Amino acid sequence: MKNLKIIYPWKKTERGQGFFVPCLDPELIRTQGLKRALDLRLFDARAQPAIRKGFTGVWFYRLPLQPA
Repeated sequence: MKNLKIIYPWKKTERGQGFFVPCLDPELIRTQGLKRALDLRLFDARAQPAIRKGFTGVWFYRLPLQPA
């Protein structure tokens, strides 16, 4: 299967926000997306498989800022 170049918008994603990447292989996309987040030093990045508007994919998000 050919891998497509997926542009993960981590630089524009602020704390408490997220984005959805539709795919057929959620585990592969999840690991690639989290690796990309670690390259940008985003240690609060999370991902979980999801279904959105009938599409299977991965929901990537950043944890909200915790009040002190």
